[in-house]
Formats: sequence, structure tokens, C-alpha cells
Amino acid sequence: MADPKGFLNHGREVATSRPVDERVKDWNEVYVPGSLLPIISKQASRCMDCGIPFCHNGCPLGNLIPEWNDYAYREDWTEASERLHATNNFPEFTGRLCPAPCEAACVLGINQPPVTIKNVEVSIIDKAWDSGDVKPQAPERLSGKTVAVVGSGPAGLAAAQQLTRAGHTVAVYERADRIGGLLRYGIPEFKMEKRHINRRIEQMRAEGTRFRTGIEIGQDLKATDLRKRYDAVVIAAGATMARDLPVPGRELKGVYQAMEYLPLANKVQEGDFVAPPISAEGKHVVVIGGGDTGADCVGTAHRQGAASVTQLEIMPKPGDERAAHQPWPTFPMLYKVTSAHEEGGERVYSVSTTHFEGDEDGNVQWLHLIEVEFIDGKLTQKPGTERKIPAQLVTLAMGFTGTDRENGLVDQFGLDLDERGNIARDAEYQTNVPGVFVAGDAGRGQSLIVWAIAEGRSAARGVDRFLTGASDLPAPIRPTDRALMA
Repeated sequence: MADPKGFLNHGREVATSRPVDERVKDWNEVYVPGSLLPIISKQASRCMDCGIPFCHNGCPLGNLIPEWNDYAYREDWTEASERLHATNNFPEFTGRLCPAPCEAACVLGINQPPVTIKNVEVSIIDKAWDSGDVKPQAPERLSGKTVAVVGSGPAGLAAAQQLTRAGHTVAVYERADRIGGLLRYGIPEFKMEKRHINRRIEQMRAEGTRFRTGIEIGQDLKATDLRKRYDAVVIAAGATMARDLPVPGRELKGVYQAMEYLPLANKVQEGDFVAPPISAEGKHVVVIGGGDTGADCVGTAHRQGAASVTQLEIMPKPGDERAAHQPWPTFPMLYKVTSAHEEGGERVYSVSTTHFEGDEDGNVQWLHLIEVEFIDGKLTQKPGTERKIPAQLVTLAMGFTGTDRENGLVDQFGLDLDERGNIARDAEYQTNVPGVFVAGDAGRGQSLIVWAIAEGRSAARGVDRFLTGASDLPAPIRPTDRALMA
């Protein structure tokens, strides 16, 4: 194990953020480059190498956290990287974007601040890239089998890399113009610079994975034709149907879904636009939805020069401590201050939007809201609490309801849906159509990046077994495991 007294000798330290007035002027990642390595060995030493490492169960990938903590403590970065990659294809993604359910399950976290697992993870992988330890792993022989992966988000990329390394010929189909899915166009650059995606794609190309962009299955290429071309198909198209807000004034100009707004800011960073077609510059911005997507809208609006930013959430403000019904080691709902919230703006809880008000040209100008409360488990409006706030740009970040059912993919394949509207699958991640599998949000519903990678890896094993009768790929997460870990 790492230092037996590490958790006694060292307190929790996390990455240093750049000053707010500096970082809102650019789109680079918010953390000071290189600020982690000087402290990371001490932080890794805080890991107690528990007899039962609950962090393993807290992580959907089953990351070997005590092992790579020990290597990081000893500054054996090559071995640390090997242990990290044993369970996670893309630790540079999760190390930046995952909310770290592993830290919520850390045994040290029972009565002390938990180990900075996420910071250790990202330090190991960044060091591995800098040292040249991340190399293509091309298969020794090809199976002669072909697989199509629909969607290039974390689930699709993980499935594709696993299947390529197993010797199958894999093609990834992406309807956007670049590979990456929500990693590319949903996650702002200040949370994860896209160079991290680009170098993984180059690694995958070198391993043999093929990429096809600008092709939407169900529209540009019929799903039935895709099935005829390939021996197996993995659907990893995400849960892209955004939840809408059907209130008066929704049709006004200036009211957008978050995924109409965020990709345009990322396209500016890619060089597609000089300025975004939808901009917060000089406007009073209201973000409806208190989750991570809402925070991404907040940070983006700050960088575009918004006059003000207000984030609305219908639920009550979470507490600073675990609630009694969310005991360790479960993942608690706590009040979270992201880097975007550090940069300014107002957060308003327990409110509901009643309608939008516009000017004579049809542009939104005001948002009308009312305070709400739960009475006997039912959301109820509080009379006399109505008010309006300025709103010249509104983004709806209220979550997603399932995979796209309008492009024909689901119907053309003839896929069954579960009771939540997601694509149904069995314990091997296979749908009701033989040879067609589903992974990530398309089958699970809106979830975390770490779940997407875990499901992509699990579905890959199911595909490998379907094609060859056996598989040496890591064992999948079973439906019972999903229920226990959700």
C-alpha cells in the first residue's frame, strides 16, 4: 500500500484553479497547468488500501484505485498508467468530467475528506501521455468479422476500441462532422480541451478503427442496410431527446435548448465560426436546470460576456452534508459549486417558470416564475410569489428523455423499448434484434460518462461472444450490477 500514515499526515488538496478574471477571458481548461504533480504523490499516499475498497464498487468501471494510488505515491507512472488502463479506456475524459462517485464511496470519507481519486487519475494519464506510455494496441490477428458502432461518444468509442483490439474490423458512424459526440460538442472547452479527444482518435486510427462522419443512421443510411453490411451493430447514439418546457412564450426568439446553444460555442473553438450564431454577449441570460449541462451554459455565457447570468432549479437547494437517506457509501446529492459557479451569476432554487414575455419583434425579454414547494410529496406553487426577471437569452437544460426516435433508427431496426423509453437489452447488451447491441445512454438513459465507458466495454464483450462464441474481453456489468450501483 501507499504510506500507512499518509491519511494522518496529509490533508486533502485539489488542483489549483486559475483566477476567475483570467480564465473567463479564454476557453482553456480552468486549472493551472502542472499544478497537480507537485502534490499528487502525497495525495495518493492518503489511500488506506482498505480491506474492502468501497471505491471499487462506487466506480462503475471497477477501477483498481488502491493499486494505481500506490504506484502514483511511488511515482512509478508507467505501472500506474497500466493499472489505470486495465479498466478504463479514456481516463483523461473521466479524470476531468466524472463527478467521482468513487470519492463518495472512499472509506476515508466516513469521517475525513476523501482521497482525491479523480485528481490522481488525471495526473497519471496526463503523465503517461507526456512520457509516451500511451501507444496504439493493434490486434495480433484479425477475426474476419465486421462491426458497426453508431455514435462516437464515450460509450461508442469504448466499444469500438475494445472490439478493434479483439481483432474485429470496426467502423464508427457519427452524424456530426467530427468524432466525439457530446464530448466534442456538449462539453465546453474550459472543462476539457478537445486535444484530449483528438489524440485518442489518432490512437484508435492507428489500432485500426475506422471513422465515418456526417452519416446519420436512419436518414443518410438506412438501419436495415447497415445491418446487412456488418456482422454486428452497436447502437451508442446517446439520449439526445431534450426535455422541453411547454409554457406560453416558448416560441419566442432567444429561447433555446442547451444543445442548440453549447455546440455553437465549441464550433467557434474548432474554427468553424468567428463568432457563435447564438451568443450571450451583453444579454441577461437565464439557464433553466441546475445540473451539469446548466453549469456548462453558465460558464459559456460568462466567457461570451453576458450582462448577467441566472440559473433556475425547480428542486430545493441541496444540503452541504449527507442526508440521512443517502448514507455512505452511496453517492449523495450535495450543494455543488462548479468552476462555472465560481465565476459569478445567481442560483435560484425552488422556482418554476410560468411563461416568457417578449417584445414586439418576438424576442424574449422577461421570464415569469413562481416559487414552489413539496407538500405531501406533490410539487405545489406558492401563491403570491410570482415575479419576473430579465431574460434576453434562455437556455433549457432540463435533461434528456431518451434516444432519438424521429430519425428512423429505432423503427428501421425494429427495436423494442423498455418502460422508460430506452432501447431494451438483455444481460449481454443485445437488443431484441439478433446481432444488434446497445450501450450507454441509448439503453441506460441519461447518465454519467463513467457509466457510458463501462457500458461500452461491457457491450463489446457481448458482441465478441456473439461473433466468436467466447471472449477474453473484461466481464460485463450485469443488469443486477447496474441496479445495485445506480
